[in-house]
Amino acid sequence: MTEMTSADQVQQISSAQSVSLEVDVQNAISSKGIESVMTESDLALWANRAYSKVAELSARVDSQVTIRLVEKAEITELNRDYRGKDKATNVLSFPVDNDFPDIEQLHLEGDLDFPITEFADFNLLGDVIICHEVIEEEALAQSKQIQHHYAHMVVHGILHLCGYDHQDDPTAEEMEALEVDVLAQYEITNPYL
Repeated sequence: MTEMTSADQVQQISSAQSVSLEVDVQNAISSKGIESVMTESDLALWANRAYSKVAELSARVDSQVTIRLVEKAEITELNRDYRGKDKATNVLSFPVDNDFPDIEQLHLEGDLDFPITEFADFNLLGDVIICHEVIEEEALAQSKQIQHHYAHMVVHGILHLCGYDHQDDPTAEEMEALEVDVLAQYEITNPYL
């Protein structure tokens, strides 16, 4: 029996759910050896599993997400600029508003100077920014496997992009339950215990 690669598993998840999430990974960290912790395929697999779980619960369309791995300086700047918190954090999510103006109408009115392309089925979910250094520090401090902590942060970030939050107890419980369910599929224990 042939072992499935992460890319094969992403394809299997997408096919089974009839919704796919295209994942673009940007690695902006200078640390060497991150590939020994996880791969781009791992990130895509975890993101697709979380997105597919949400698709089971609500209508979703094929989408695209960017996962950017950064160092403390970049995430601190983003956290300060967008959340008013001048400190590093483990993950930030920036959803995209897909209520674009009518592209064809803008083109007809002369407001676009480039050819119309296929926009109808194009949906950007948003960006998930993960700080490698914070993930390493937290995993060590919490006695977690770093790969498991990465999986949790990817799932957490995708759920934020899908509208889930943890601002109050009921919404936090709902979001945490989804995270635990998705992570359990990879035999990752409840990160909230």
